[in-house]
Amino acid sequence: MRDFTPLPPEKPTAKKGRPPAAAARSKAPRRAAAGSEKPEGSEEAEDEEFLVEEYESDGEVGVRREAGKRPHRGGGSSSESEADGEEEEEEEVTPKVFFTSRTHSQLSQFVGELKKTEFGRQLRTVCLGSRKNLCINKDVLKLGSANRINERCLELQKSKKSSKTKVEGDNRKVCQSKTSCGCPMIRKRGLQKEFKSEVSEQGALDIEDLAQLGKKIGTCPYYGARDTVRTADLVVLPYQSLLLKSARESLGLNLKNSVVIIDEAHNLADSLTSMYNSKITSSQLNAILSHLEAYLNRFQSVLGAGNRRYIQTLTVLTRSFLRVLTSNQDDACTMTSMTINQFLFSLDIDNINIVKLCQYVKESNIIHKVSGYANILNINQDGVNHLSHQQQYDEGSSIASFQTLADFLRSLLNCNDNGRIIVARKKFSGQPEDAYLKFVMLCAEKIFLEITCDAYAVILAGGTLQPIEETRLRLFPNLPPSDIKFFTCNHIVPPESILPIAVTRGPSGKAFDFSYSSRSSHTMIEELGRFLCNVVTTVPEGVVMFFASYEYERCVYDAWAASGMISKISKKKHVFREPKNSVDVEMTLNKYKEAIQSCSKSSQDTGVTGALLLAVVGGKISEGINFSDGMGRCVVMVGLPYPSPSDVELTETIKYIENISKPVLVGGDNSSSSKYDDECKLQPGFDILRKCNKVGREYYENLCMKAVNQSIGRAIRHANDYAAMLLVDSRYAHTSSNRSSSSPTDKLPQWIKTRLACAQNYGEVHRLLHQFFKLNRQTH
Repeated sequence: MRDFTPLPPEKPTAKKGRPPAAAARSKAPRRAAAGSEKPEGSEEAEDEEFLVEEYESDGEVGVRREAGKRPHRGGGSSSESEADGEEEEEEEVTPKVFFTSRTHSQLSQFVGELKKTEFGRQLRTVCLGSRKNLCINKDVLKLGSANRINERCLELQKSKKSSKTKVEGDNRKVCQSKTSCGCPMIRKRGLQKEFKSEVSEQGALDIEDLAQLGKKIGTCPYYGARDTVRTADLVVLPYQSLLLKSARESLGLNLKNSVVIIDEAHNLADSLTSMYNSKITSSQLNAILSHLEAYLNRFQSVLGAGNRRYIQTLTVLTRSFLRVLTSNQDDACTMTSMTINQFLFSLDIDNINIVKLCQYVKESNIIHKVSGYANILNINQDGVNHLSHQQQYDEGSSIASFQTLADFLRSLLNCNDNGRIIVARKKFSGQPEDAYLKFVMLCAEKIFLEITCDAYAVILAGGTLQPIEETRLRLFPNLPPSDIKFFTCNHIVPPESILPIAVTRGPSGKAFDFSYSSRSSHTMIEELGRFLCNVVTTVPEGVVMFFASYEYERCVYDAWAASGMISKISKKKHVFREPKNSVDVEMTLNKYKEAIQSCSKSSQDTGVTGALLLAVVGGKISEGINFSDGMGRCVVMVGLPYPSPSDVELTETIKYIENISKPVLVGGDNSSSSKYDDECKLQPGFDILRKCNKVGREYYENLCMKAVNQSIGRAIRHANDYAAMLLVDSRYAHTSSNRSSSSPTDKLPQWIKTRLACAQNYGEVHRLLHQFFKLNRQTH
């Protein structure tokens, strides 16, 4: 059809300032991106910058793979690059060991322990981290969030690569400013080689060591570390980098015949699925729509047919997503859940080829072009540039919103049964931000299969992996039992160094019940306060108290502050609270630590013996933080932190687990999944739980007890440590024998469960605590 479509005659001026390749393309019987109708006046050069190159959707696969290979090597001649490539192919070391954990701090602890052994010197070890942790370009680093830093880093490299092709013509000024913005930290290949040889000489280095080395040499440690992967025996890296397929491909990780060790594996299935989740809000969709419309209005006449078609498709999809979020067909139901196919059919977008659209978004640079034009529009409205680089890459910015849309579109490519779309419509009382679309991945098994198929062996390690059955069911249900080896051992800490107590009653004899319906009652909060006042007089140094949520912690703290309980506690312990903002966590922890250390020197004078930290289960403090020695002499767990059963994602996960646990239905899978599809109008969560079979309820209980185990495990961090663990709720005292279902304490780790004492009254708790700390102060 293009061959038979007559084009208006092209003016010779149209080719001014364009690279030869683009000019050649314009002779073809389709219009090039920077087509003949140029905007007039002083905007001419500016507009050129925002035009996307003509896009053809077929035959792009090879280019895409190459593009992701080594994005940081823009410099150097092609012959140099080829030589580098050959050299790297020869240097590949196999087999490798990949060690992965959830957080950078956990990886640093592992490297610290590795350094103490002979292997630290014998093995070539490399530690991979995020750009946020390893970037040493001050201008990029000051952008703050990981999202902004990643975007800016990639943008710098793109502009550096494209500098040669855009340096001629009338818009020389614009292009010259672009050529100078390639990152100075990756220009000199010689420095990268020096970095590589230093890393191999110095042995095991953690993230901080690599960043320091990069600063000293003056080269990028992020890409420097990536370059050393091929020659390494041991690669230490965060979950995201190993478990996400796109991240593995981008890093060029080859798991063939390697050993993969996954630390902190108790939540592995949930960690895997959450990496593939994606969410977009109505405010982001509104911003995207206005930016796409503005871009189309400005450039429609000069865009090639391919670009125009794809941008219009993006506009249609964005409008459809907004329409489903604002439709009020059912006033009562603000939240629904559906399969991917149901979602596509209900929006009437099942005829759109989302595979090609995702490919277009990835390869065409449309996100940066439209966002760049949107930023210019913001400036031009009043002539002032309100957007610093920081704001351009903010989570609410144009680029971030487009990236979120791209992630959500990719989610729609998943298998229909592997996940669910949650549609949270706008509440009538709420703000537009209340409305969102979210894809929730449910199938961890297929994601994990990509790793188990390639690797020679996979080791799942963790202190709280039991019960193992749920992990087996969700990660490798089809693996023969002979292929799974399970090993467990006792804790290195002697039994007399821990004191776990199930605390059933408070000082005035009231039974502790922190179930959802009664935990906010005045009497329960008051009794908990009296109990804590007694605990802080008995326990030396640091006490960490965990609550089920930030809201409940705030509710309790406000009640205690009003009744004078906080000032009473403050006479014995300085009081700190876990901040909601993760940026402030480290500062709070440092102040908490300093307060404990200063009290140990001057407690005689003030009467204050340490500090109390009010924390939240599932918050930043409940995982990955060490409360060793005086930092955590006692951990208090308030209630059983069951997740809210009205959480839609949890409901869908429970239904999915129930489904895969029924081997009888393998042949009739469709009927079983359609049964779940009919339940789109979600029931209250407790009803779902009541209808559950044993596997669903088991998963729900496991979520709670894994959180408990994570939190109380913060206090015992080495062989000579000692701490008390107080489980405050009468439900901890129930035993399996007098209940139809299992007792929560059955799911405690073996080393805690065997020592658990059940106190019938507060007097007993007080006596046990007094004896425990008296004995341990003498022996340690």
